[in-house]
Amino acid sequence: MTTSDILGSIGVTLLLIAFLLNLRHLLATESKWYIMLNIVGAGLCGYSSYLIKFYPFVILESVWVIAAFSSLLKRVPRETLNN
Repeated sequence: MTTSDILGSIGVTLLLIAFLLNLRHLLATESKWYIMLNIVGAGLCGYSSYLIKFYPFVILESVWVIAAFSSLLKRVPRETLNN
């Protein structure tokens, strides 16, 4: 098994765990853990695809990471300007 195979397998496993836990109503799509599983899983899948030079999937996974990361940023509490 190559490095790209291992990384891709771990990434896909993380994405599927998040999906399965969501289907079983054990993890909400808005939860920090769900979002983090998506960021790390998609990141590993994207990097694995980059290693094997499969660029369409690199683009797909990059967009997935950006979407999940933006969702995570929405959860960060904002400092009030009146401090």
